[in-house]
Amino acid sequence: MIRNVPIGQFVPGRSIIHRLDPRTKILVVLVYVAILFVANNAYAYALLLAFGLAGLALTRLKPRPVLRGLRSVWFLVVLTVLLNLFMTPGPTLFRLGPLHATQTGAVMGLFMGGRLVLLILATSLLTLTTSPIDLTDGLERLLQPFRRVGVPAHELAMMMTIALRFIPTLVEEADKIMKAQMARGADFMSGNIVRRVRSLVPLLVPLFVSAFRRADDLALAMEARCYRGGLNRTRMRQLKFMPRDLGAALASVALVAGVVYLRLQGPS
Repeated sequence: MIRNVPIGQFVPGRSIIHRLDPRTKILVVLVYVAILFVANNAYAYALLLAFGLAGLALTRLKPRPVLRGLRSVWFLVVLTVLLNLFMTPGPTLFRLGPLHATQTGAVMGLFMGGRLVLLILATSLLTLTTSPIDLTDGLERLLQPFRRVGVPAHELAMMMTIALRFIPTLVEEADKIMKAQMARGADFMSGNIVRRVRSLVPLLVPLFVSAFRRADDLALAMEARCYRGGLNRTRMRQLKFMPRDLGAALASVALVAGVVYLRLQGPS
């Protein structure tokens, strides 16, 4: 149910994707997300889907748990498709009372929904194959040049990594609280949208209390270990680019070139 959220989870492995430099994986995902907004036809989206599925296959992870995580965003995907279907002007496809579904809206809705699915897939593969420590090191090294203009690279990388790390923890906590409330007679599924939102109040209050408590415990633990940010910090494993990282970079460049070509030449 609510636990099916892959973002923030890490699954250890020895696949070629796991062994990529974290900086390479972060940059490839950023390029993938950016090029998603360039694609404007079915051929480009098919190429992006093939690239994402190839990455999933190379991780050697079971596809079912990864794809099951998409259930957490199905409502957003369906809402996006419906809004585009009925709100985009164009030739009428069918009527539903006062609403007019258009052909242009159907195409736009499928593209927007597919974009959300591919976005979740790409970010999930990054967190599933990169440990929190490697993710922190990769983000810090990528932000390192901006320290000259006063950007706290280490602190930003640590905050983003901690946020990702605590997503599955908070999701699991929310699932436990929801089950406890349902055992006491709470109903989160029936009624209109207003009633459902109101029923979430008994869930959100203890969840926020738990989140603040965990944050306080984490701060105390870091202080007890004399954590001083990135000052004079040493690393057990130095990040190095390998030939496989060059291959991933070339694959992402080929993806960008293919999507741009399909956008310019293919039907919209």
